[in-house]
Amino acid sequence: MPVLEVSHIEKHFGATRVLEDISFTLEEGQALAIIGSSGSGKTTLLRCLNFLERPDQGTIRVRGETLFDAADPATQRESEVRKKRLHFGMVFQSFNLFPQYTARKNITLASELLAQERPDFKRDKRRILEEIGDNACRLLDQMGLADRADHYPHQLSGGQQQRVAIARALALKPDILCFDEPTSALDPELTGEVLKVIRTLAEQNTTMVIVTHEMAFARDVADQVMFMDGGVIVEQGDPTQVIEHPREERTRQFLSRYAEN
Repeated sequence: MPVLEVSHIEKHFGATRVLEDISFTLEEGQALAIIGSSGSGKTTLLRCLNFLERPDQGTIRVRGETLFDAADPATQRESEVRKKRLHFGMVFQSFNLFPQYTARKNITLASELLAQERPDFKRDKRRILEEIGDNACRLLDQMGLADRADHYPHQLSGGQQQRVAIARALALKPDILCFDEPTSALDPELTGEVLKVIRTLAEQNTTMVIVTHEMAFARDVADQVMFMDGGVIVEQGDPTQVIEHPREERTRQFLSRYAEN
């Protein structure tokens, strides 16, 4: 059974159709790279997966559970959105760290808030918070930031901030980790350190959806590459096929423009 099943997703903003009949599946441990020009619908698709936008049509399933069905109002209750987002860890372009909190606190905050809803929280508060703190330290070490735990965002480079954001997304143990152009806000010299972390996550069989403009990275790391244009999936397949031997003319035109730049 696939981890993620997206079926016939559509999204309109007024008369503008941003996503049209988007369908794909993702298996456990796979990395899907989504490429395409600005305005092709890539970010809107991620926002639909993370329930920051509500699709107008289609279904989204995770591990066989229907999280969203446009034909079923019961799956669209606002009260359930937060629980559904826990299936998806989201890493944004612009880090989105809380400036008033340290790197460690940025990672632990969501887990601490969720822990307060556990029936055993009052009884085992100290143990639970210690476990959350230990997990944050482990993730910071994994990101190469063990010595930055008590630093605030303004004391960190852009690459370090994005690695904290990745650790924050991992802290809740999501089924799928989503990246929206994770290096677009970084200087070239900092891009490599973030891509190295994502590459390591791919080697550890982390299930990921990565919107990226880094073609070489997509070719080397992704199990699947999806090219979107005008809100539709033009072509999807393994990296060699899509990036090196595209079948569709629109894909070839996009890749040739990218190569020229």
